[in-house]
Amino acid sequence: MESKVEAIALTSSGVDLRYSPEERTGVIIVESFPELGKLAALRFIEWVQNNPGGVISLPTGKTPEYFIKEVGRYLKNWSKKEIKKELEEGGVDAGKMPDMESFHFVQIDEFYPINPLYHNSFYYYVNKFYIKGFGLDPRKALLIDCSKIGLPKDMDLDDIWPDGEVDLSLRHRAPRTKTEHTRKKALESIDQWCSEYEQKVRSLGGIGFFLGGIGPDGHIGFNIRGSDLFSTTRLTPTNYETQAAAAQDLGGIETARKRLVITIGLATIIHNQSCVAIIIAAGEAKAKIVADSIQSPQHIHYPSTILHSLPNSRFYLTKGAAKLLTRRQILNIQKLTQIDNEIIEKVVIDIACRKKTQITQLNRNDFIHYPLAKTLLDKTKGDIGTLKKRVIDSLTKKIEDGSDVYTNRIFLHTEPHHDDIMLGYLPAVVRHIRERTTSHFFATFTSGFTAVTNIFMLEQLKKLRKYVQLGVLSELVEEGYFDPSNTVGKNRDVLQYLDGVAANSEAMKDEGLMRRLLRNLVALYEENDIEQLNHRIDELINYFKTQYPGKKDSPHIQKLKGMIREWEADCLWGYFGWHTDSIFHLRLGFYTGDIFTEEPEIQRDVLPILNLLKRINPDIITIALDPESSGPDTHYKVLQAITEALTLYEKESGKKDIQIWGYRNVWYRFHPSEANLFIPVSLNMFALQDSAFMNSFLSQRTASFPSYEHDGPFSELAQEIQVQQYQMLKTCLGRGYFYEHKSALVRATRGMVFIKSMDLDELYQHSRELRKRTENI
Repeated sequence: MESKVEAIALTSSGVDLRYSPEERTGVIIVESFPELGKLAALRFIEWVQNNPGGVISLPTGKTPEYFIKEVGRYLKNWSKKEIKKELEEGGVDAGKMPDMESFHFVQIDEFYPINPLYHNSFYYYVNKFYIKGFGLDPRKALLIDCSKIGLPKDMDLDDIWPDGEVDLSLRHRAPRTKTEHTRKKALESIDQWCSEYEQKVRSLGGIGFFLGGIGPDGHIGFNIRGSDLFSTTRLTPTNYETQAAAAQDLGGIETARKRLVITIGLATIIHNQSCVAIIIAAGEAKAKIVADSIQSPQHIHYPSTILHSLPNSRFYLTKGAAKLLTRRQILNIQKLTQIDNEIIEKVVIDIACRKKTQITQLNRNDFIHYPLAKTLLDKTKGDIGTLKKRVIDSLTKKIEDGSDVYTNRIFLHTEPHHDDIMLGYLPAVVRHIRERTTSHFFATFTSGFTAVTNIFMLEQLKKLRKYVQLGVLSELVEEGYFDPSNTVGKNRDVLQYLDGVAANSEAMKDEGLMRRLLRNLVALYEENDIEQLNHRIDELINYFKTQYPGKKDSPHIQKLKGMIREWEADCLWGYFGWHTDSIFHLRLGFYTGDIFTEEPEIQRDVLPILNLLKRINPDIITIALDPESSGPDTHYKVLQAITEALTLYEKESGKKDIQIWGYRNVWYRFHPSEANLFIPVSLNMFALQDSAFMNSFLSQRTASFPSYEHDGPFSELAQEIQVQQYQMLKTCLGRGYFYEHKSALVRATRGMVFIKSMDLDELYQHSRELRKRTENI
């Protein structure tokens, strides 16, 4: 049956469902992340209206946030006039409320082993948001409860897998011990359970409505890259990309590496050939894997290509997620009445990088054989030589502008998290710090507590207990060194630690670290009696020993973890001589650690930024500038808060000449056409960047919450990105431009930082457009 919901959405988008032969499945594009959730919600309600008693399978994680909210809003307010009108306008029959208790629910996947009562288990998630939230009948739900799968009588998960690690080799080898014998039997029972789960799904006729997200490696469910296209429900290991993506849920990559998963298979999803299977994806960060999944033939490299075999499969995408779909890129250019420089630059740079040929050597055939470039030539009717020269001149100017050092300016460097500046554009900071006429202030807007693991806290607290018991810090306590108002003492903590870095002395570094940790406890508990503090330390040690990884912490623990991150930022800027009176930790209240985070509020989140602007009166402000739904959503929410604060500040102060530096870091990066300042990075700067990161951000050294792109510390990934950006420019301009340049700075360049410089009006426009795409306003 044709979907009225999809027909209306397609009419609104102004494009076709599918552009063959490039696209092998249907695609619907919407403006924003919330609109994506709304479309999926309307299509879901339309389907359940027409298929009472059917089988549904819905996703977990952050991607379905607005889907869950919209379905819940419709079901709870169905009788309201305005909701009925909204449903009808979206293509749903508002006169027929679906009977949600009639449906069978199939859980897609689960970590293994994990206690189902843990709030980071998918079992908990689907019960909270789907079974209870949508009013489904729990008796008709096929759920994955690890505490009831394959366990011998009178034994629990911890008895069988005490360290949370499952040895799959026992499937194929003889057990050597009694413990291994028990584990082998448990594995065999799990495999049998998976087979029975698969059969239960098929006995229901298969899944009728499947909604899923798509992972960084293209996985749907936990069917990772390389999965058999005919796979069924199974217990299986994951790959690094999936582990990195799951690290936040599981309390760190250390736990994620140990976990296996139980997942339905690709064949499970497509068993019912009439299944409506929808993948939802938002943001430019997903654009490449989305394009590969839609445009590639069926292949184990792209698991979601299995959906090509379903006539009712769809990809619902935001514009950012759809930006690399070839035919749609061409159509977008053809619709333009005027081609701006950014589009011309992007197309020419992409040709040069694809051909691995500098721009001056590109010929007409190179343009004609690249569909976007051919469209560009047809549209502009321009001379290739003129286009090439325009791009070369633009790139060289960006390098020249990025090589300049400003004078007599006040910089306010801002970041959502404590290492965003360092990972985004530290080389630019360092070069301007060296200019004595500039002033610099650093502001972190969130407390960043989710990036600190329980394991790290436990190690630090055990070390502090030894210091306290040995009386090492008692004299400092008595003289009021740890009083929260003692800023001199706060600076001395940092200086003591950095003296240890210089001397390569672990003892000196530890003393600085322990001083700050004790100072944090004094402030947190408003307690300066050494005996009472010792009791507090014992309480905290017990807490971190007993909490499961990934559990949401209580507010005072969140604050303590955030203080760890603040200390790390203090150490970083102490590297360059800045005391704590130049460093601001705003701890904005929208940052709560919940799976679906709050929106910024004026009083709570905007006014603290406004007050900071009034205090500093900056000339240049740096801002993390990620595109919609790419990178942590904290970045986007901070951008909206600071934009609102700047609007108020401009009105109150009348200052309109503030320059904005938009930067990106390890989560997403600029195409060279999008940035207008290229900051050269030397080998010396790479060494400083890595050393400063590894010595300052101790909680991040082991990369517990890494990027899926790199298995290691973020400083290594930042360098990798900067080198890639330099290599792109070297390809475009030719090695001779760099190797033979008159400036030693350019000759020494081995990396590049890309920055987008804007005035306030440009920022406001960018922020409004981003907000529209992200919030559907």
